[in-house]
Amino acid sequence: MPNKFATTTCRLTLCAALIGPVWMAAGGAAKAQAPAVPAQSQSQQASQNLPEAQIEQLVAPIALYPDSLLTQILMASTYPLEVVEAARWSRDNPDTKGSWLETAMQSQSWDPSVKALTAVPQTLEMMNDKLDWTQQLGDAFLAQQKDVLDAVQKLRAEAQAAGNLQSTPQQVVTAASPPADSIAAATRQPIVIQPVNPEVYYVPVYNPAVAYGTWDYPAYQPFYWSPPGFVAGNVVSFAAGVAVGAAIWGNCDWWHHNVIINVNNYNVFNRTNINVTNNVWTHNPAHRGNVPYGNRALADRFGQGNEVTARDAFRDRLDAGRSDPFKDRPGEQPNQRPADRADTQSPHDRNDGPRVDAPRDPERRVGDDGARAAPDRRDPDLERAGGDRGMERPALPRRNEGEMARPERMPSFHPERRTDRGFGEREGGRWR
Repeated sequence: MPNKFATTTCRLTLCAALIGPVWMAAGGAAKAQAPAVPAQSQSQQASQNLPEAQIEQLVAPIALYPDSLLTQILMASTYPLEVVEAARWSRDNPDTKGSWLETAMQSQSWDPSVKALTAVPQTLEMMNDKLDWTQQLGDAFLAQQKDVLDAVQKLRAEAQAAGNLQSTPQQVVTAASPPADSIAAATRQPIVIQPVNPEVYYVPVYNPAVAYGTWDYPAYQPFYWSPPGFVAGNVVSFAAGVAVGAAIWGNCDWWHHNVIINVNNYNVFNRTNINVTNNVWTHNPAHRGNVPYGNRALADRFGQGNEVTARDAFRDRLDAGRSDPFKDRPGEQPNQRPADRADTQSPHDRNDGPRVDAPRDPERRVGDDGARAAPDRRDPDLERAGGDRGMERPALPRRNEGEMARPERMPSFHPERRTDRGFGEREGGRWR
């Protein structure tokens, strides 16, 4: 017997000696392969940039807009949910203009770039109608700002060469004077578009497939949008002028690819007193709501670091218009079980000995009258932008003392487990 035990021990020791190096080698190989995952992720991250053709497709519908209005749209497009809200507000308040508009905007929580576009409701209407485009444009502007602004200049040059971009009674087309910066001056001279009257804007209306001559990218056709009922008279026509006052405060430094702020206009329209050192606009993720960013690089740059701020700001806006369905019931908690409340017990539970909880219906909401809850009707525009309804929910009705929970139904069957006859055994012609 001792010899047999010793033999077995030797065999186990030998197996352990042979298997140990194999596991160590496998573990070392796994560790050696671990860094390959981040390297692949970085490669995918680098490939998320949009190609030149797609960027030109995105900016083509607005590249011929005045510089200040163009940059205002680029900034606002990074907040698609607020664009939807502002577009609906403008549609419901078409006669609110001038100082009345400034006053009305003080009570709105939107980003200032979105508020500014309420002075030009035609742009908000287009951005709301083309919401997918708005979100893609905003993501492209955040991820590839230089490429977006370069695409605008390329298309302007093509429209000018085709004879479709020139000074008119509505706007002035000039070439930007080069700055003292020699590096910036070495680039192509940008084309600048400005309104004749800085307080009155005429929005261009044109078909991008025609205005730029022959479109170079058949696989990336831009859309054509015009206001309802508008009749174009030329390749580039203009809608009726709108008085904006100081509402439009954006502009562009083409030489350095920056969107800048006209601080004077900004302070007048928003009734504030900011003092921006370099006047360069920066994106504020707190106004993004719960709309996801278009790629992982943007999510890492804006989403994760400011996720809590953005979520709290969006929740506060929704909570402002949503009532508490349990506010009329003192001491009642939203997660209280229906079986624990007197107004949801059946007559058998209240009168016949120990109470037995009825099986819970997974489709019945807390506080309902027993009927299946109606499905939610979500707003498609807000869903596409990643938003929520924010609709007020009516408070649940209270029942009188002693009133049955489900008068329109037969009493629920409450089986009892009995030790002598089993579960739900028939006795005396009826079920217990």
